[in-house]
Amino acid sequence: MAEDLPQLSRRHQALAARLGQVGFAVPGSLTRRYTTCGKPGCRCQDDPPRPHGPYYQLTRKVAGKTVTTRLTPGQAARYAEWIANQRELRRLIAEMEQISRQAAELILSKTAEPGKTPGDRPA
Repeated sequence: MAEDLPQLSRRHQALAARLGQVGFAVPGSLTRRYTTCGKPGCRCQDDPPRPHGPYYQLTRKVAGKTVTTRLTPGQAARYAEWIANQRELRRLIAEMEQISRQAAELILSKTAEPGKTPGDRPA
């Protein structure tokens, strides 16, 4: 079902308002790791093994390079929220772009000369 321009405008404005409600946002990913040390008699060598951890790591790109940082559990919880916010921002922007494409098609189809498509260029 094709939407009209006022509907698209309302949806776009609602998404723009939601953008302002998203908190801090950072890109990256979190990893929770467990390790074994190899020391004889250590709990990580038991049967069944009880590995060390959890250890939390943030992985992100800085100047084109992958950087990994170890985090405390409290820091990891905060970063999890901020990374989720970043994903929400990307989702909202993608939806706004889709709405903008639909609006552009509607606007250009109304202003196109009869017999020509909006993408036609003069010869």
